[in-house]
Amino acid sequence: MKPSLYLETTVVSYLTARPSRDLVTAARQQLTSDWWEFRRQDYDIFVSPLVLEEAERGDPAAAEARMSVLRGLKVEPVNAEAYDLVDHLMREVSLSATVVNDAIHIACAATSGAEFLMTWNFKHIANPVLRDKIGSACRQAGYEPAVICTPEELLEGAEE
Repeated sequence: MKPSLYLETTVVSYLTARPSRDLVTAARQQLTSDWWEFRRQDYDIFVSPLVLEEAERGDPAAAEARMSVLRGLKVEPVNAEAYDLVDHLMREVSLSATVVNDAIHIACAATSGAEFLMTWNFKHIANPVLRDKIGSACRQAGYEPAVICTPEELLEGAEE
C-alpha cells in the first residue's frame, strides 16, 4: 500500500507557475516538477476542498493550470474532527486568525491519517520552530501528525 500524502496548495502553485527569475523559487519549481514527474506515483495523493478553493483564485489562466493538475486527485472533505483540531491548533500553536487556512491543511492531513503533508509554506506549516508545536498539538488531540515536508525532501528519499 502506498503512503498517503496530503498535497497543500503551494506545491501545485510551484508546479504550474511561470518559471521564476528568483534562483530559490526557480530551484523549488524544478524540484517540484521533478517530484511530480518521478515520485508522485509512489504516493496515494489527496487534497481537501480548501486546496481546490485556493487553487481557483487569481489569474484565470494560472487557476486553470492549477485546477488541471488537481483534476483526478482524491478530495477528502473537511469533517467535524478536522474543525475541532483546527481550533486546538490555533490555541496550542498560537496561530493568528489570519492563518486559519494553514491550520485547516494541517488538520485535514492529520484527521485523514495522511503520512505526509507536502508544502512549500515555510511561514506557518513547514516552519522548523512550529513543527514540534504542531506535532504536539495533534498528539494532544489524539491524532498522529503527518510528516510535514517539501517535494525536495521526498525527492531526496527516492531509491536510486
